[in-house]
Amino acid sequence: MGRLPQPLFQKIRTYISQTWMDAQHTKHVTYKLGYHFVWCLKYRKRILVGKIATFIEREIRRLCAEQNWTIGALNIQPDHVHLFLSAPPTVAPSEIAHQLKGATARAVFQRFPEIKNQLWGGTFWSRPYYVGSVGDMSLDVVLKYIELGQD
Repeated sequence: MGRLPQPLFQKIRTYISQTWMDAQHTKHVTYKLGYHFVWCLKYRKRILVGKIATFIEREIRRLCAEQNWTIGALNIQPDHVHLFLSAPPTVAPSEIAHQLKGATARAVFQRFPEIKNQLWGGTFWSRPYYVGSVGDMSLDVVLKYIELGQD
């Protein structure tokens, strides 16, 4: 998939900004909480292309919809995945990563069994992953808010 053309990137960025402007609600909490996940294919094999990439994207979108996690952006690269999503604060980021990586790996091996031959040991995703939190307030704003004791 590579880099996005600049005008398309701007449209995506604008869409993401607009999506994240509104707070989300559950019965007991209001939140603006997003996570940026990155996880890699085992051995950084560059096989997330074509039908496999399309399949993984569909699976991630399906799984997130089932859990009511809102996807802000999703980019499948040949050897890794970038995912920006919002989930309630009751769901730990580690749980999100575990569910998405585990379910997509099982689904890929079931749909494309020949891939196991390319990955020694039958493991699809590498164990480590990155997660960063994204909110609507910068660290400076939060510290000033706390320091001034505002409501």
